[in-house]
Amino acid sequence: MRPRSQIVTQLDYCQYLLVSQINYTLTNFAEHSEKFSHDAINRYLAGERLTPRLVWENVKGQVVQLPKGFLIFDDTVADKSHAQAIDLVRRQYSGNAHGVIKGIGIVTCVYVNPALDQFWIIDYRIYDPEGDGKTKLDHLQDMLLHCVYHKQLQFQAVLMDTWYATKDIMLTIEGYGKGYYCPLKDNRQVDDSGDSQPYRRVDSLQWTEAEKQHGKVIKIKGFPGSHKVKLFRVVLSTRRTDYVVTNDMTQDDTQVVQEVCALRWKVEQFHRETKQLTGLEGCQCRKARTVRNHIASSILVWVRLKQVAHETTQTVYRLKHNLLSDYLMQQLKSPAIPMTFA
Repeated sequence: MRPRSQIVTQLDYCQYLLVSQINYTLTNFAEHSEKFSHDAINRYLAGERLTPRLVWENVKGQVVQLPKGFLIFDDTVADKSHAQAIDLVRRQYSGNAHGVIKGIGIVTCVYVNPALDQFWIIDYRIYDPEGDGKTKLDHLQDMLLHCVYHKQLQFQAVLMDTWYATKDIMLTIEGYGKGYYCPLKDNRQVDDSGDSQPYRRVDSLQWTEAEKQHGKVIKIKGFPGSHKVKLFRVVLSTRRTDYVVTNDMTQDDTQVVQEVCALRWKVEQFHRETKQLTGLEGCQCRKARTVRNHIASSILVWVRLKQVAHETTQTVYRLKHNLLSDYLMQQLKSPAIPMTFA
């Protein structure tokens, strides 16, 4: 007879996500546990309330702050293309899939210390406009405010993609006394003539050799009359050119701007690692609270993996895959199924 199921804790569930390699379902957890039944695990996830605040509580002791640090805001979609009737799932654009898919949107905030080449997840929000009425821009505003006033993080600028490069966001960042670097959409209307010519698409501007190296001063349509920013033409490949704006009017080096914008890859790295190593997309439960708790647990597992990876000078992938190495060595030493020949 199966032993009576014990009560599942946050530590138990996170430990399961940390060690499991492929299957992150509750059924798989129950089948491989001597203590917990599927119902007990489900009751835990449905009854717990794990919030983004837990992420900061677990990571704040690890963050090495720097006055010249950066905040990066971006979003990702937990793919639920084959899911049926799961709360929080909606059709939305996924940059990873390069199209609209069914999934759960997650807006994330990462802190980067460029001197150490390290980064940490600081905050996140679940995109649920039907539930809380908030847009992704609203979530960015909320997290930015918390970073400035509650977490009191040291940073010099915010990095974000074209989706978040709105007038309200950019002016809010300036209101906090911080800088920003963000690419503009190609059709964004700007003026580099000092009001002598009509606004034009940013990708139709003419560039002198000096401007290509040092940038140019422009006004973005819709901004206050005297508000100017610095625009840089960053050529990433023969097929891609970004037009990056910053409110740092002292910035005059396109190469430096390109290096700063390259830091945005850190948040993409976080998204990829959580999906591949913590089962972020692996929960098949249907209720919103259960899904939220699973996502929170997945992010907490990444925080732990990243901490150990830094302490042991390994990658998070090697840490995770080494668990299989231990299994293989044990099986070679004492096989559960010995090989025989007829």
